[in-house]
Order: sequence, then C-alpha cells, then structure tokens
Amino acid sequence: MSFISGKTIKGKKRYYLEKSVRFLGGNVKKFSVYLKGYKPEGEFKDAAYYGKMLDEKISKGTVDFASKYYRKLNVFDEKVLRGLEEIKLDYKEIKKNLNRRQMRDVIDRFTVNFTYESNSIEGNSLTLKDVTLILHEKKAIKGKDLREIYETLNTREAMELVFDNKLRIKEKDIIKLHKTLVKNTDVPIGYKKLPNFLLGRSIETAPPEKVEGEMSKLIAWFHENENMHPLQRASIFHGKFEKIHPFEDGNGRVGRLLINIMLLNHGYPPLIIRKSQRVSYFSCLEAFDRGYEDKLSRFLIEKYKATYEKFFKVYIKYL
Repeated sequence: MSFISGKTIKGKKRYYLEKSVRFLGGNVKKFSVYLKGYKPEGEFKDAAYYGKMLDEKISKGTVDFASKYYRKLNVFDEKVLRGLEEIKLDYKEIKKNLNRRQMRDVIDRFTVNFTYESNSIEGNSLTLKDVTLILHEKKAIKGKDLREIYETLNTREAMELVFDNKLRIKEKDIIKLHKTLVKNTDVPIGYKKLPNFLLGRSIETAPPEKVEGEMSKLIAWFHENENMHPLQRASIFHGKFEKIHPFEDGNGRVGRLLINIMLLNHGYPPLIIRKSQRVSYFSCLEAFDRGYEDKLSRFLIEKYKATYEKFFKVYIKYL
C-alpha cells in the first residue's frame, strides 16, 4: 500500500508518494516519486497522476530486479527474461482490471481452448465445437467415444484446480492431477505397473520399478533450482517428466498441465500448445531426449508469448 512521507531537504519540506515492494528471495525495495505542489492541508488533485507514475516506476523496477535475479542460462538471457517479466506484469494488470464475471469468462474460454488442443495432441477426435458444447452447455455428443467425453470433462475439472492454485509440484498433487484426468476412462491411477513405450521416439522410458525414485529426484531438482526462471524450470521439468513417462496413460496431458501449474503458481499467464504444433512439439521432446534442451525452451517461450498475445490481449481488446 502506498503512503505519503515528508522530508526536509535544505530547510524545505518536500513530500513523496512511496511504496515498499517485496521481491523474490524476500528482498524489499522502496519506490518513491516527488509530489510537486503537494500540501498536506489541501486537496491533492493530481493523486491519480502520481499514483500511475509510481506504478510505472515499480513495474520497471520489478522487471529490472527479476532479470538480474534469475540465472542467465542458455536461451534465457537478460533480453528474454525481461520480455517474460513484462508479459507477467501486463497479465497482472489485465487481471486487476477484470471484474469477477469477466475473469470467470476468460478462464472458461481458456479452459475450452486448452482442453481441445491438449486432448487433440493425444488423438482425441472431438472438435472445438464439441468441447464447447460439452463444457458450456453440458450436452452429450451423439456418436462420440464416451472416453473422449470423459477426458474433456476431466480436463475441465483439472483446470479448475490449476486456476485455483490448489496444486503444487509435489508427488501427491501430481498423482491427484493424474487421477482427475483419467477418471472414468479405465486407466489405472498412479504410477505405471507395466513398461510403456513412446511411438516414434527411440528413448526408453523409466521402468516401473524406477519411476518413484526418478520422480522424487525430478521434484527435488525443481525445488532446488528456485533461482532459475519458472518457464525454464517448467521446460526442463517437462522434458524430464515426459522422458520418465510415469503413468500408464495421460502423461502428455498431465505434463502440459504441470507447465501451467508452474507458471500460474508464480504469477505468469498459462500457455497453450496447439494440435497444429504437434509435430514441432514432439520434435522438441526428441531433441531434449538427445540432450538438446534449448529447442524445447525456445518452443515454450514462443507458446508463452503467442498465448498471451493471441488469447489474453485479444480478449481484452474486445471487451
């Protein structure tokens, strides 16, 4: 919360609008702007003007701090980090200016798009119109596989948990997410009991007896690297998670939701990987398997920016 403070400089009283901001790592910095013409005994007509000036100063300081706080690794150089942080601030501003009904609407629209695209990547045949009818109008689609309908309803339920920030990168939450996604689809819940294979990829997934240990190491890695940008952590986590392939089925859908959990938990907008990008996406995962992490990172940076520009900014434009 901002406040006005007075300071005497060279015998003259000067007033400032100030606000202390807590940054990553618990660092606190005070920002201030000089209030020209301010008198405590009178009405201050330029309060909105100076409030905006302070907000702009804080926004710039926030981007500056974050771009220096996070490690510069591979494609995540200072220019990329600043761009990611600027989008984060814009997203925060969008949310601040939406009322409850509008925010619910944007989440619903995002959920429909994410559900359709993510499930389509895995071969679900429902169209975007089908998904909209199922999620918004609760209509059954004649002639469609019941499993595909449940996958759609389940993804909606999972997205509500994600947007409500009820899930973290913990084993119990990852298994809870899987349980939600595969409910009523005859897929065994929890870590796989039998080996599975990736079509079109030469990499071997973790054998069942090693899954729990590999997942424990991956989750520990995630929490040990908090000075790595959340999108970079999400990218590496995603590549390693898909390589482990811990569940009998649903690994891709769980993995893409985990990316958005990592982003939303840190205040960043979520992203969508579209079915039209399926070949590029799998190519990035294959490159990751061979030790080339940057390709997947670049891909997710691109999707992060594209989703913000083509979904969230477009929504605001037509309000």
